[in-house]
Amino acid sequence: MSEKLYLSVVVPLYDEEGNVRELHKRILKACQAIGKPFEIIFVDDGSKDGTVKNCAGLSPLTLIKFRKNFGQTASFDAGIKQAQGEIIIMMDGDLQNDPADMKLLLAKIEEGFDVVAGWRWQRKDSLGKKIFSRTANLLRKILIQDKIHDSGCSLKAYRRTCFEDMDLFGEMHRFIPALLELQGYSVGEVKVSHHHRTSGVSKYNWKRAMKGFVDMISIWFWRKYSNRPLHLFGGTGIVFAGLGFAILIWMGIEKIFFGYPIATRNWPLVGVFFVLVGIQLFVFGLLADIMLKNYYKGQGKMNYNIKEIIQN
Repeated sequence: MSEKLYLSVVVPLYDEEGNVRELHKRILKACQAIGKPFEIIFVDDGSKDGTVKNCAGLSPLTLIKFRKNFGQTASFDAGIKQAQGEIIIMMDGDLQNDPADMKLLLAKIEEGFDVVAGWRWQRKDSLGKKIFSRTANLLRKILIQDKIHDSGCSLKAYRRTCFEDMDLFGEMHRFIPALLELQGYSVGEVKVSHHHRTSGVSKYNWKRAMKGFVDMISIWFWRKYSNRPLHLFGGTGIVFAGLGFAILIWMGIEKIFFGYPIATRNWPLVGVFFVLVGIQLFVFGLLADIMLKNYYKGQGKMNYNIKEIIQN
């Protein structure tokens, strides 16, 4: 396509043979209604059913096939790297996201936002899945403190410049807005519709929930201490070491001035333990600080992001 692409729609697929053709039909209709050059990218994440077969004949379509199941985050990453559009929209392949809502995200993008997340404010999921999601959202608000209601909604729009220096790992796809917000990108949100799954089965389970929680802790660390790990580990080490020294000093005072025996008491061992832990944490903080500086130097960048430079 000679004309510059405006929109890339990226969809991961895993055992969605009953949805893929209808999904493509709805995305195509929604893109045509937008009236700007577009592309549709499906990423097959090692499906074991007829998903790839049912993609045959669909046009326009770019199909990326994985050799095996690598996960949704890897699928999104591959689709992003393939995408050529100025705006990248992601969504699930289970037809629970409505492609017609893409125009809502694009309208918000045109207001000047870099990222627009969908908010499934009226969810059509099972009770167990809703409980998992609401618990995760509560933890996310406590740890990450981002500005969106529903990080689990895959329907999101991004300017492609958001991904110039980003690689996705683990279950990070649901935290992309939080990661971008840390770099100074503006994040918006719109209410979108949500539908019951009519074909296939949900891929969400407790294992994915646990992986997501671990990734949430990782983002919490990057949000709070990515530029200053010594403040976390060194500060904690000083607290432990200070507490240990206080215990040892008090044991010494009791021994010298009050004649209390310390050989048969556990507190001296506790004091020594706290001192050693404190020293180890402080040294770990120093090493983490050195590694972080080497990381940024190796990447040829610094721990900040410049939006633009204006010269008059």
